Amino acid sequence: MTWSWKRSIRARYALAVALFSLIVLSALGATLDLAIRYKVETMTFDEAERVASQWSAVARSGDVPRRIPAYAPIDLIQVVDVHQGVVASSKMASATRPLSQVRPPPDDRFQRYIECRRPGHCLVLVAIRLTPAPDSGVVYAGLPEPDVLSTHRLEYVIGAGIALTVAVAAWTTWVLVGRTLRPVEAIRARISEITVSDLSLRVPVPPGRDEIAQLAVTANQTLAHLEGAVEQQRRFASTTSHELRTPITGLRMQLEEAVRYPDDVDPHETIRTALAATDRLEAIVEDLLQLARLRAAEPTPPEQIDLGELVATEVNAQPGRVPAGVRACRALVIRGHRMQLIRVLDNLLANAQRHAESAVDVTVERDGDEAVVAVTDDGPGVAPAHRERIFERFVRLDDSRRRDPGGSGLGLAISRDIARAHNGCLKVEDSPRGARFALRLPLIERLHTPSGDPSINGFAHDDIGDEDLRERLVGTGRPARVQEDRELSFYPPTA
Repeated sequence: MTWSWKRSIRARYALAVALFSLIVLSALGATLDLAIRYKVETMTFDEAERVASQWSAVARSGDVPRRIPAYAPIDLIQVVDVHQGVVASSKMASATRPLSQVRPPPDDRFQRYIECRRPGHCLVLVAIRLTPAPDSGVVYAGLPEPDVLSTHRLEYVIGAGIALTVAVAAWTTWVLVGRTLRPVEAIRARISEITVSDLSLRVPVPPGRDEIAQLAVTANQTLAHLEGAVEQQRRFASTTSHELRTPITGLRMQLEEAVRYPDDVDPHETIRTALAATDRLEAIVEDLLQLARLRAAEPTPPEQIDLGELVATEVNAQPGRVPAGVRACRALVIRGHRMQLIRVLDNLLANAQRHAESAVDVTVERDGDEAVVAVTDDGPGVAPAHRERIFERFVRLDDSRRRDPGGSGLGLAISRDIARAHNGCLKVEDSPRGARFALRLPLIERLHTPSGDPSINGFAHDDIGDEDLRERLVGTGRPARVQEDRELSFYPPTA
């Protein structure tokens, strides 16, 4: 397999480590090379100066032998007079030709230098003037320049070590990163096999609890959620098509019958039946659009809402088959979308009116950090086995179909989705008689006006009387009273 460093994390990491190692080791290698060269040169000069100083003292006393014994490694020693004549020399030094033409000045008697007579033949020398006198002789001591200083062998050795270290670092990184990414490759290969038609496959989870293992676990959880969502969408599409097909089929049959048998079919009755079927289709489509909007981003930001006022106003404004009473505590402030909450209340009230025998009771109370809106009817109630099932889409119990044949079966499902979108919940709770639907929503801090005064949707309660509050909240002329605990109670009109 051909790996491109731009596409392969493994190659990029190996290249990065190689470059980093090369830069660092090159700097260390250059420093090491300079340090070794300086150390060898300094040690050589120090040794040559020691030997030259020793024979300089002997030369000043006049006891220098013709053949000077050498001191390893300093094997080049000469005593030269003012006329560059060799007075005494070591065995390895010339007896006639001086080692150097350099004569230290009287004010700087010690000289260290490297003299090259031809390329590749250099001498490390120390020249010491015997006295400051003009006719003073000079002592030379030194040796051929060491290979460390005269050649590039040291640089070659250091370079080879750097290259080997960089290669080992790059190879080690390649192997380790490849071993680390092996589970990722297995995950990638498995994900490439997963299709929308088959989401049952899961990625392999490597041993351990590192980041890659957590990634695999998260991927499997996501796949499980995705499989459930797709399966739910499939069931929803199947159920929706069935629910839409039924009224469409009935409508088509009635219209075809009217066309085929115009003399036997009452056209007005056909039109009325077609309109009823159209109303059912419209209700289903509207509910489907509402479900789609709930899953889309909310175009308007949430607002602070006094739940007691909202419920009381909505119950007071809705006509019903049976009387509906409401007891709403004030100053229960939530954050949400007014029209969506009204949709929930309308669904719950319509459901309660459909099943109630004689009365519907609505309460708004505080339960800890939650506001609870309870809609209770005195009808037959909901069996515990069906309390969750009725919130599924298009699910309608027999009693509901009998009481409202034109319903879409989406009202409670939409209401629960709205409750969840407001970080709350909607469920059926136990009740001594009938059904009790409880909407629970989280409370926020007490609502304030721009001036900082407590209020309900802009009505500062401390600045208005009970009559004014009653008129603002009700505004329909229906009887109401304000209790001592500031609980608002609204009663339906009597016959």
